[in-house]
Amino acid sequence: MIRNLLYSVVVVLMFSGFSKAQNNASLDGYITDAKTGDSLISANIAFQNTKKGTSSDIRGYFTIQNINPGVDTLVFTYIGYEEFRIVINLNKGEKRTLEIELIPQNLELEDIVVQSQAGRKRQNEIEMVEVSIAFILNLPAVVESDVFRAVQLLPGIKASSDFSSGLYIRGGSPDQTLILFDNTPIYNPHHFFGFLSTFNPDAIENVRLYKGGYPAEYGGRLGSVLLINNKKGNAEKASGSITAGFLASRIALDGPFKNGSWMLAARHSTLDPLLKMLRKENDSIPNEFYFLDVNGRISFEPSTKDEFSLAFYSGKDQVRFPFEDYAEFHLDYGNQILSSNWKHTFSDKAFFDFSISAAQYFNQSEFHLTGTNFERENHIEDYSAKWNLEYAAKHNQYLSMGVWAGISSLKLQDNLYGTDNFANRLESKYASVYMQNEWMPSKKWRITPGLRFNYHSNGDYIRLEPRWSFEFIPAKRFRLLASFGHYNQFLTLNSNEAFSGFDVWLSAAEGVPPSSGNQVVFSVNTIPFEGYNFNIETYYRTMSDLFELDPFIPDVSGLAYEDLFRTGEGYAYGLEVFFEKQAGKLSGFIGYTLGNTWRKFPGFNTGSDGEARFYPPKYDRRHDLKVTASYQFASRWRMGASFSYASGQAYTEALGRYLISDLPWTNERSNVVTVGKVNASRLPAYHTLDLSISRSGELFNRVDSEFQLQLINVYSRRNVWFYNYYFKPNPAERAEIYMLPFLPSISFTLNF
Repeated sequence: MIRNLLYSVVVVLMFSGFSKAQNNASLDGYITDAKTGDSLISANIAFQNTKKGTSSDIRGYFTIQNINPGVDTLVFTYIGYEEFRIVINLNKGEKRTLEIELIPQNLELEDIVVQSQAGRKRQNEIEMVEVSIAFILNLPAVVESDVFRAVQLLPGIKASSDFSSGLYIRGGSPDQTLILFDNTPIYNPHHFFGFLSTFNPDAIENVRLYKGGYPAEYGGRLGSVLLINNKKGNAEKASGSITAGFLASRIALDGPFKNGSWMLAARHSTLDPLLKMLRKENDSIPNEFYFLDVNGRISFEPSTKDEFSLAFYSGKDQVRFPFEDYAEFHLDYGNQILSSNWKHTFSDKAFFDFSISAAQYFNQSEFHLTGTNFERENHIEDYSAKWNLEYAAKHNQYLSMGVWAGISSLKLQDNLYGTDNFANRLESKYASVYMQNEWMPSKKWRITPGLRFNYHSNGDYIRLEPRWSFEFIPAKRFRLLASFGHYNQFLTLNSNEAFSGFDVWLSAAEGVPPSSGNQVVFSVNTIPFEGYNFNIETYYRTMSDLFELDPFIPDVSGLAYEDLFRTGEGYAYGLEVFFEKQAGKLSGFIGYTLGNTWRKFPGFNTGSDGEARFYPPKYDRRHDLKVTASYQFASRWRMGASFSYASGQAYTEALGRYLISDLPWTNERSNVVTVGKVNASRLPAYHTLDLSISRSGELFNRVDSEFQLQLINVYSRRNVWFYNYYFKPNPAERAEIYMLPFLPSISFTLNF
């Protein structure tokens, strides 16, 4: 009854609050980089006298409605760019569109303002965090700049180890983050067993993250949403870049054509020569170990109201790894994506977005040992269409709605000795419909109710997801935010915590209901001084019907699909503090997270009553501190630093062992390890400091260049990855397996 009442209230609020249109003026436009033409996301726009303003969306678009006629100064600001001001004189009922080019602080160009009739999509990003590509490229990196490792530095996001770029956001596992690449889901986007993400920073236009409380436009995951888009080509002139690095080398090219632009980028690992040299001395070195990424995009704008784009991505890893005698492991996995998009502006108040996409994830592994052959194939195909419509109402209301529908196929097959011992293929049709209303009853309040409807054919599951968000601005530099959302997830990732290449995707089906959960988020955002940000955010989330493969099943042969799983529950809560200096010679931020996450599954940590108890998963770390800094100490020299501290992650301690001998099928004794409560112990605390020094210049007075030296784990902290036990000695010995030692790296980039 209460739930039905809540849904009714949501629907009423979504379409309430309209009043008779007034003859006030309106203003819209978009903001770009004066040098590259790239859109500037989340730029701030405000009138100097009335303080009425907004921020730009993913296309750099902004709109301000219901403006009192008259003269005022419009101010544009963006981190790392010069402030721009323009005097605006608006008449009664006037609608005006601007195109603004902002100048980077170290670039000397003429200010440009162009009047235009083009419209762009508007989008309010209350809970969104943008990670700039410049930030990613300038960070000290583990031998290669990486999108996911940059995101891991934000509060509320944890890394499981130096060898993993997986995203553990606010107590959720990596599969609880929806990753959309050009509006297309991407699965296991990792290289080198999770060491790097698949996203080439030279080919990426923007990275946006909803850590929690995300709006009704998105669904399918319990935790968060990460949005990544292929870079739009330079519409002014042909350009490119080449980077040579220790782990990988990259090339990116782009340029214009009539009414459009194109971009093509590729990245390939460069470890092969080193591996060949090492293989002469050590037979256990991989015979083959490489990855490849290719990105491309074509954009076409036949008119000021239309934009068409076609984008693709293809990436794969291939590994041939011998170990011990007469044993070898083969692994091939990767993603392929093709997406097309049409954006149309009906007027300064109505915007339409339509896309069609196809995605494929494949993972094929083989294990060969003295006649024993084991093969596994995990395959996902996804074909979908999506459209969104946004309408700016007269009385400070922005309505949006959309549909996302498609068909997906998931295959899991295990083969032992040439015979299938498990094979399953699930095909599901799915559809989602959402409605959302962003309502601003006054200059200080913004209320955004939303509702999402989900359908999953395999099991005929129907789920409703109400969403709310509130924003209150009591003072000029002070914002209070709150959000609530209900979420469902139809996929799960059976994850290997050491290497992501062994992960297996599985789906809800008949007898295996989808997971669900609620999130509540409260945030205080302030600007204590000009150029500084200080934010405090707290969250609480629940998780139910978490489904995963049952580890206590000895043999899955002959079992029905629904009999493979066990279900559990969980919850997480935390506090995040973020302090940032945005501009100047010295910039950076300090982020701290106090977080707790708990899980409960049958058979784990049972008490005397036989009931399971909650335990922390491996990636639970109560305290997490991140500090980054960038200092421009000369015109061509820049230094970067990144420090991380985290309290020890949970692990299950081995308490002892005993031997079993005289077994009828063998003459050897067997070791049996006795363990304590699941994840009741903690590894030592983790901390590390990374530094980078870069120098920019020109080659032959024609080509911009940059040389970068990176020093990873400067003071060579031996952080413990896990413990390994050796049983041949008596008593058994425990060895500490460490993460990365001190590691220098260099890279050289040419921009032309």
